[in-house]
Amino acid sequence: MPEGEESIEQWAARVLAALSEIDRLQKKGSREIRASRQTVLEMVAARFASQFDADARLFTGKSPQWHTAVDEAVQVLEERNEIIRSRGGWKLTTEGRGSAEVVLGGGILSRAGHAPTLQPQTQFNPIVAGVLTAPLRERYALVTEGDPKAPKTITEPVLIELNLLYRDGAEAAVEKVKRLWRFVGGPGEPVTIADGLMAGELSADQVQGIISADVVCLQWPKRAIFRIWPDFEAHPLIDSTSATIKALPAQRTFASLGEGIVWAVVDSGIDRAHPHFEGYQTLEDPWVCDLHRDFTNASDGDDPTLALVDDSGHGTHVAGIIAGGLERWSKRNNGGRAIATTLRYNASSEVDAIPQPRDIPDMTRLAGMAPRVKLVSLKVLGGVGNEQARVSRVIRALQYVHDTNASDQVPRIHGVNLSLGYGFAAEWFACGQSPLCVIVDRLVRSGVVVVAAAGNTGYVTLNPLLQPDVVRFSASTTINDPGNAERAITVGSTHRDEPHTYGVSYFSSRGPTGDGRAKPDLLAPGERITSAAAGEKLRAVVYAVTGKVPKTYPVDYAAYTEQTGTSMAAPHVSGAIAAFLSVKREMIGKPDDVKRIFISSATSLNREPAFQGAGLVDLLRALQSV
Repeated sequence: MPEGEESIEQWAARVLAALSEIDRLQKKGSREIRASRQTVLEMVAARFASQFDADARLFTGKSPQWHTAVDEAVQVLEERNEIIRSRGGWKLTTEGRGSAEVVLGGGILSRAGHAPTLQPQTQFNPIVAGVLTAPLRERYALVTEGDPKAPKTITEPVLIELNLLYRDGAEAAVEKVKRLWRFVGGPGEPVTIADGLMAGELSADQVQGIISADVVCLQWPKRAIFRIWPDFEAHPLIDSTSATIKALPAQRTFASLGEGIVWAVVDSGIDRAHPHFEGYQTLEDPWVCDLHRDFTNASDGDDPTLALVDDSGHGTHVAGIIAGGLERWSKRNNGGRAIATTLRYNASSEVDAIPQPRDIPDMTRLAGMAPRVKLVSLKVLGGVGNEQARVSRVIRALQYVHDTNASDQVPRIHGVNLSLGYGFAAEWFACGQSPLCVIVDRLVRSGVVVVAAAGNTGYVTLNPLLQPDVVRFSASTTINDPGNAERAITVGSTHRDEPHTYGVSYFSSRGPTGDGRAKPDLLAPGERITSAAAGEKLRAVVYAVTGKVPKTYPVDYAAYTEQTGTSMAAPHVSGAIAAFLSVKREMIGKPDDVKRIFISSATSLNREPAFQGAGLVDLLRALQSV
């Protein structure tokens, strides 16, 4: 070996240690492991990759120098009669076992010393760095030689994303990762948690080892590991529904928190005083604080603060499903307190339901689908005016989004949530051609994702004068505008945590559209969804807790309440898409492609297509499909 590189004795010691470990695994029942050249290289990499010097990873011809070093070490060991070839590969001789005991007992390996466990980010081996995701590279780059906290042996949760192009198929990729996991000495066995994903715990040395062992076969079709992610700390969102749309595993796998994405909520306003929006500056970040508008008051519409008042509480509830959360607020407020009201149906309708307060000890459970998304409140509901005036307000708000984006070199608003609408008036407009639908389609063509609620008119009552046996039933062709807009992503409702059992919510408007197009596009949880309470909803919560009726915040806790409807389903999809765009940023400005991805990756509930559309939104699968 050239001067300055690791000695042949060090490499011979590593080969002896590798063969000793292979022999141990074979005796424990891993008969499928053969001590071939490939396996020896994998074991050397798995056990000692963190000790390789920089030159060992440089290529000589078609392979790295350390491959050549291992081959030379094998030749030396054969000449010494410490290893011999057999049908199952190389085997240790009696002399070789003695030498291996010396090596493992603190001989040549300890004299070789250990390189720093982790190198600065700029010095990462390109192959290893290409598999380590940015969050892991950043975490590991902070560790320096001599750091007492260097995680050389401390295991941490990781997620392994498999190479879907592995030549022998997905099952073989899983088996290879399990085998390499044993090679690096990982605790237990990695668990397959979803298609193409495995989870377990590894130390920093072991992470480097398993990557290096996998890339012994340099060609992609022979490598089982595509990426390794930290298993991000995350919590269930808005009590329970994040699990339904796979927002939680998506956050753990892709860090899909919504960073850098802005979503407009066209609704009744958003209550800026609610703690849910404080921790992440959801409404008051400098990027969005000047964008809020109140379209219910023509004379004062340019005052952003007017849009941050919500008398009905509908817009605040919708906004809380998309973004925000209590984690940072609770930490600043010595733990704080969160209370939600749960509806108990002692009567025939939700209007007559009795709210029952409950404490939520783990406030990290109360977070939107994409907690770090910034929201723009465009207030169109409330104030004075008839229904036609309210529709015109929505159109003004959508035009405002278009103009705002057009006035900047970089679009500031990436998506819009429309949890509102009205019954399709067939005698006035062709389906999907009303002024509101036209402006929605125009906004989508400009590069903005528009998510619309399907409506809550799917459960109808026949004229009782006809006196049939059945007077109430679910009806098709009940999609509301603007859900009829062709380019909108129209969302129907399903159960919050048992969608496959309960299917499409009885009230959820169904397709096809009046002109025969497929709607809704997707389903999302819309039944009894817990989110931020404001206005009338806040007063109901506080009254249930104290018997008093405050008009606004402040109260000494964060208040949440349940609401039901496709208005609650739509923001689940808005939050999912915002989370998706924060990871797949190349899809920003391509709403038609985003719609196609989410429709193709949805999970069917095996209901009538005109009722369920493509099925339940699946954020994790959408992220994995691009």
